[in-house]
Amino acid sequence: MKLYEVATTPSCRRVNIFLKALGVEVERVTVDIRGGENLSETYRQMSINLKVPLLEIDANTHLCESLAICRYFDEVTPNQRYLFGQTPLEKAQVEMWNRIVEWQGLIPAFQAFRNLSGVYRDRETCVSAWGEESKKRVTEFMPLLEQQLQSQHYLAGKHLTVADISAYVLITFCEARLQLVIIGNYPRISDWYQMLQQHDAFL
Repeated sequence: MKLYEVATTPSCRRVNIFLKALGVEVERVTVDIRGGENLSETYRQMSINLKVPLLEIDANTHLCESLAICRYFDEVTPNQRYLFGQTPLEKAQVEMWNRIVEWQGLIPAFQAFRNLSGVYRDRETCVSAWGEESKKRVTEFMPLLEQQLQSQHYLAGKHLTVADISAYVLITFCEARLQLVIIGNYPRISDWYQMLQQHDAFL
């Protein structure tokens, strides 16, 4: 089993934090995304979306999309971490908040970075105005995150879940790549973020 990745990218960080929380080790293979290795015919034979991360289960079985990879490992690894929730309600709440973080946070953040930085302008059309609008949408999402954390320590319940991991990756990416100052400006997000940094999975 191999995990094809670029360890510093948000999607790969999400999987790696999740695996660390589960206590799972897997062989890693670094992919040269900037150099277009993911566009090669060899990679096309393995990946549907031509992105990282990509999990090779065996020579004929591959999974892409970070959340799908997390779900697979959660199912095949005996554990009581309940990173996708425990009860039917918890599972629904984790799914709900993870989707909210993805659609209102991560996806706009990715669009902002790609369109404003032009990092992949050799293979996609970059629109600065869309990048600015996407960045604005990320900024407008932060008060909702702050509000949700007012009444509880974790985003989707009483313990760490994949929703927290997704939101943590979002905050880190926004500060590092979009120059958005979040830690310090949002008290509850700041407390939650610092709490997660004490967890072994985030070290």
